[in-house]
Amino acid sequence: MRKACVAGNWKMHKTVTEAETLVQELLPGLEGISAVDNVICPPFTALDRIAGMVRGSKIELGAQNVFWEEQGAYTGEISPPMLAELVKHVIIGHSERRAYFQESDQTVNKKVQAALTAGLRPILCVGETLEEYEAGKTGQVVRRQLLAALDGVSEEGISTMMIAYEPVWAIGTGKAATPEGANRVIRDYIRDELAGLFSRKVADRIRILYGGSVKPVNAREFFEQPDIDGALVGGASLKADDFIQITQAAI
Repeated sequence: MRKACVAGNWKMHKTVTEAETLVQELLPGLEGISAVDNVICPPFTALDRIAGMVRGSKIELGAQNVFWEEQGAYTGEISPPMLAELVKHVIIGHSERRAYFQESDQTVNKKVQAALTAGLRPILCVGETLEEYEAGKTGQVVRRQLLAALDGVSEEGISTMMIAYEPVWAIGTGKAATPEGANRVIRDYIRDELAGLFSRKVADRIRILYGGSVKPVNAREFFEQPDIDGALVGGASLKADDFIQITQAAI
């Protein structure tokens, strides 16, 4: 059995003070839920403060991005060893990074490899744009992104990772994929591709999340699908009640 996971990507929201307030609201609501793993990914500025707050709790901490070099003249970047002191997980390949910061499949792979080397657990994002979806290229795009990102990754490495299927056309738009449609992509294009790259046993063990306008009102419908193991939540992760309700729906 794959244990469900609900992860929150706070994106560019919350000052340090606001982040503290949100975590103070989250802790009592999530502490009694042992059947679901929770990961929160605040901005870099809040990681140190939040790491102290969640230490000893069931909430795990993640970062939203990482660079692939350990150190050097890379102004504005954050290295894997810097993050490894504070977090367990790191989001890599999010569609906003691909779209706004021109991250390619190759740079995503470099980040995955560097994160694994530092002992971080990547949450690898894959997903198609609206144009690609309407052209019937979902499988082609998702497979390409997956193959490139996992090039050179060992069975041991993939076993520490989670994959997040996030159709770009559903992120922040209020327009979610259908639960059946999302499950079909995860089953036929992601889990089957993992089976080909590694083995069916490995593919069946990897947790694959859905992301894209997940809210308390629709979360349970996604979690009832056999190949969806949780959610990478955006906007709803910024409200404690919403995030707690989504976690409860995953039980």
